[in-house]
Amino acid sequence: MKVSQSLSIPLYPNTGSRGSAGANPSLHRVQGRNKSPGRVPAHRRAHTHTYQAHTRDNLGSPMHLICMSLDCGRKPMQTQGEHANSTQGGPGKRTQVSLLREQPNFKEVVNISYGDFHAMGMKYITFVRQILAASAYPELLKSRQLPVDVEQRIVQFFKDWGKQSIGCYSEDFGISCVRRNVARFIEERDGGIACDRENIYITNGATNGLQLILRLFEYGKGPSQTGVLVPVPSYTRFRLMVLEAGGVNVPYYLNEGHSWALDMTEMKRALKCAREHCSPKILYLINPGNPTGQVMSRKTMEGVIKFAAEEKLFLVADEVYQDQVFGDNCSFLSFKKVLFEMGSEYRDNVELVSLNSVSKAYLGECGFRCGYLETINIDPEAITQLRILITSSSFPSISGQIVLDILMKPPQPGEPSYEIFNKEKTFIMNTLARNSKLAVQTINALPGLRCNPIQASMFCYTRAIALPPFIVYPSQALDLYPGLFYCMQLLEETGIVLDPGTGFGENDGRDHIRYMNRPECFCCLEFQIYPKIVEALEAAEKFSKSLLAQRTPVTN
Repeated sequence: MKVSQSLSIPLYPNTGSRGSAGANPSLHRVQGRNKSPGRVPAHRRAHTHTYQAHTRDNLGSPMHLICMSLDCGRKPMQTQGEHANSTQGGPGKRTQVSLLREQPNFKEVVNISYGDFHAMGMKYITFVRQILAASAYPELLKSRQLPVDVEQRIVQFFKDWGKQSIGCYSEDFGISCVRRNVARFIEERDGGIACDRENIYITNGATNGLQLILRLFEYGKGPSQTGVLVPVPSYTRFRLMVLEAGGVNVPYYLNEGHSWALDMTEMKRALKCAREHCSPKILYLINPGNPTGQVMSRKTMEGVIKFAAEEKLFLVADEVYQDQVFGDNCSFLSFKKVLFEMGSEYRDNVELVSLNSVSKAYLGECGFRCGYLETINIDPEAITQLRILITSSSFPSISGQIVLDILMKPPQPGEPSYEIFNKEKTFIMNTLARNSKLAVQTINALPGLRCNPIQASMFCYTRAIALPPFIVYPSQALDLYPGLFYCMQLLEETGIVLDPGTGFGENDGRDHIRYMNRPECFCCLEFQIYPKIVEALEAAEKFSKSLLAQRTPVTN
């Protein structure tokens, strides 16, 4: 069993205090020209604290959820010292042995909350793998077993690139022809709004793009320390990246009662409160939402853009689920499109970075680690610094860029591969839509659990509205939120891993759990079956029914 790696990063506990260990040197940064405060040329000093980082290597182990009790499952009454030493004695200690039996009831650990379609048994898109196979082994082109458009696509790719092997180095900002196709995709998506390929940067996934953007800012100390407005619930890794960069996470809470909508009143409240102890400069948005699965309306997006303009905030739009929208009467709009349709007052002034990735959508190729970011209205000196940061880091793999190129320019009607491609894509999207409705119905039928309708992405974010006393009381004794303790009990009894709401920034007393949408329909047609997931979901339902049937009538 692998354990979490220890990573030294800044820590900003719920108490509002920060660690006081030694400082880390950072890059020199270029002074921006007053377009967005905070990007200045100075050493960044980040107070550090030893923190348990959850890597992809151990997300499937029982230790994953147990270690989460240290970083995001503890109640906010803890002090810095208590948080730092919680692995030792005391009532709030992290008890690794007692929470897992020496003789577990299960044969293996199955994670049904981690967004990895291929691990769930989803079959790859045929066109993607044909292109990748022949790109890596061009001898396949001589076999004449591949569709003509696959052969033509590969020949044209290497001709446009000017190289002959995927073993060659890439350009620092991405292969030029791939950046061109990304720009064309964005123009078509946004109804003809121009996109300059020079504003496109290919990254090692959206996560790497977010890290690059965060590194553009100086973070300071005290009231001048850069704050980042972050939605709650939201993407776990981003909050860790903010801490690692030396910033302050400023939570603004989405409105669960209105399908997890963004509430401008709440965002203004968060900004006002944050300015008492830091200097908020970045507004992070996830559309469609993760883990909540909501899609922003145009009206909401316009309100956000006006708010950013008034408060001089730098917008970061995480749009990796843009091709996974399946809700009734909703469609994806990019922040760039809405911004450019609001007039020159906003179009020419609001700073925006948007991101996309091959990890999601109908491809689900998260193992290839490739995505892109587009910059809008960013100060030229900041762009220079961004290019320096990119040049000093490793470029995305060629195979990843090939996958991105296919996402941006898929087979078209009339081409030999289109029929199979469209059939596979349609099946995946229909399955997501069907599974989302089935998941909501199943969860809402369980006693004590509630889930809003899902419009996009791949998760069901579920609220535990009534937990039985034998969950609540022991969790209080361990100084854990009941939702986290519930997930631990599920893990101990069944070997099934779910993510508690505390892992998404929720420390306000509400208890949520994240499920991945039920994937059993992926066994239909030519898609492979993954019986472990079906069995795991059935076991989770059985466990929940048995456990929550004993709930108290008290609701939150």
